[in-house]
Amino acid sequence: MNFNKIRSMHFPNDVYIGHDAIYNVTDVVRKNLKNGTVLVITGNKTYEIAGKKVLELIADFKYKLLNVRDASIDTLENIKKEIKNCKIGLVVGIGGGSKIDLAKKTAADLDVPFISIPTAPSHDGIASPRASIYDGKSVLSVEAVMPTSIIADTSIMLKAPYRLAVSGASDVIANITAVADWRLAYRVKGEEFSSTAAIISEYTSKELIENSSMIQPGLEESIWLITKEILASGTAMAIAGSSRPASGSEHLFAHALEILGKGSSFHGEQVAMGSLLSMYLQGGDWKLLYSTYKKIGVSTNIYDYGIDKNIAIKALSIAHRLRPERYTILGETDLNESVAEKALKITGII
Repeated sequence: MNFNKIRSMHFPNDVYIGHDAIYNVTDVVRKNLKNGTVLVITGNKTYEIAGKKVLELIADFKYKLLNVRDASIDTLENIKKEIKNCKIGLVVGIGGGSKIDLAKKTAADLDVPFISIPTAPSHDGIASPRASIYDGKSVLSVEAVMPTSIIADTSIMLKAPYRLAVSGASDVIANITAVADWRLAYRVKGEEFSSTAAIISEYTSKELIENSSMIQPGLEESIWLITKEILASGTAMAIAGSSRPASGSEHLFAHALEILGKGSSFHGEQVAMGSLLSMYLQGGDWKLLYSTYKKIGVSTNIYDYGIDKNIAIKALSIAHRLRPERYTILGETDLNESVAEKALKITGII
């Protein structure tokens, strides 16, 4: 029998991470811009933090600056209108999460290279080929493009609120439950599985758990550690060809909260809560995760974010319906509201 399996894997050509890494942007743009205009997508705050400096450094190139807000379908449509008469040859995204998502999706639609310049290590999207886009009802994980280059300046990222950094760390720590779900889907449903991607993803989680004492406010080395594992998590997704190594039942719970009412919680904080529930349902050591989140300063209690108890119960009850094609531990459990409430109480989320 002939072997005819084929897969395309895309990885960044250049990754700069560390103090003053931003100064590499001129060379990176020169290397990746073949012709046309550089489209720079950022926000008002992130423009002040890093965008202004980037524009100074690429002043010799023709560029168009767009300051945008939320990562939504409407914003993507507005971007298309703004660049209708421009020949875009390269997209640069500068921001923490939503700006990077908008930039990578725009680059994918235009079929041009994308440079990721994060201003905070707020979630693993800064180095992944997926984008989280709001469609008016819920946040969708859509196919985008892997960054051609990543420039992660830890001296800039350190200036972001510490809460954003530990939200990003939480997103990666939760990889451990995502991989457990993936293995379950492989055993029960015969889903395609990559042991290489799984090992890398688990490694990123365990590295942050084992070195959680190094994650502290005001410490640039903390930003380095978190960002390094975020980049490795992105590599795992590139190898797998999907978000499977970093997104399981914990993300389904987070997405359910996004729909029903997330309060003031960030994505990584929602995922942290979801990972406790996932690990508990998987029969794993959820108390280790709980103590790790507590050590780095992440709350896993809904009341700290103004989330109603009934919303959390419903979120856990309906989470498995959001992506029925993605089999997780939630598909193995009869999660009626009574069972959901018990799991939320045991793990201290309510």
